[in-house]
Amino acid sequence: MTSVIFMGTPEFSVTVLAGLLEANYDIQAVVTQPDKPVGRKKKLQAAPVKVFAQAHQLKIFQPEKLGGSSTADFIKSVQPDLIITAAFGQFLPTSVLRSAKVAAVNVHGSLLPKYRGGAPIQMAIMNGESTTGITIMYMAKKMDAGDILAQQAVPITEDETSDSLFKKMSLVGRDLLLATLPKVIANEVTARPQNEAEATFAYNLKPEQEILDFKQSAIQLDRQIRALNSDPVAYTYFKGMRTKIWFARPVEVSHSATPGSVLSKTKKQLVLATGDSKMGLAIEQLQPAGKNVMPISAYLNGAGQNIAVGDQLITEETSH
Repeated sequence: MTSVIFMGTPEFSVTVLAGLLEANYDIQAVVTQPDKPVGRKKKLQAAPVKVFAQAHQLKIFQPEKLGGSSTADFIKSVQPDLIITAAFGQFLPTSVLRSAKVAAVNVHGSLLPKYRGGAPIQMAIMNGESTTGITIMYMAKKMDAGDILAQQAVPITEDETSDSLFKKMSLVGRDLLLATLPKVIANEVTARPQNEAEATFAYNLKPEQEILDFKQSAIQLDRQIRALNSDPVAYTYFKGMRTKIWFARPVEVSHSATPGSVLSKTKKQLVLATGDSKMGLAIEQLQPAGKNVMPISAYLNGAGQNIAVGDQLITEETSH
């Protein structure tokens, strides 16, 4: 039985790990990120991979930093056949990579060399791509720069969110990995180097990328909202209150209004002006600070009932 050290953190990784277990790979240990404080009460929350690993009674490691850790020492002592990573979130030291008897392999959420880094799925949506994909690659010291073993394209629909795309791509990643590994083990695969001249990057998202700037076009705002759904979720300020926008929709409407002002309002619709004079943004689902996610109709029937057409709902000082 082929021995594996698996490294991953979010739900994307869970799908891949579950596939390896079902295919009877011998999971020697699972390495994931430390528990993180979540919410106003900063309650520690385990990563999805840890929850899954616990349920399947797998050995778990959660190093703050893999390099120089007891986890790294364990991996090097085990000398697994394979080290497999899928959205792990940390660099692997060369000494750890070399401890794999057969190979260290990564499942990456883009068609490399495009979108190297920790947020390839989000950036593909934010940049308006119509296609992305999965790359199975040998791991190298340089970020996502290893030789490519296999790739498969995945279409991005017009209403795609990161949440929905992660789910689709995790299934493709699982299946492509399981189809590729036997060839890797048998040394029957030809890896091809990446073209460094074509490399682009999708670094981990920064807090400022969560803020909606209504001077942008409605289409760009829609992409940003979908790219950040459902984590961390884009936000703006409605009448000075931080408000997350879960879903919105560009609508055609000619206007000369200030970005962030109300173009139209009914009991079930709120359209705001954007930087595009031919389009507005219809807010469909939001979450005021301290409240649950709600449809726009519920908001307009409560906190937003006094909003009127022409109101500067989002001020320039708080929109960016």
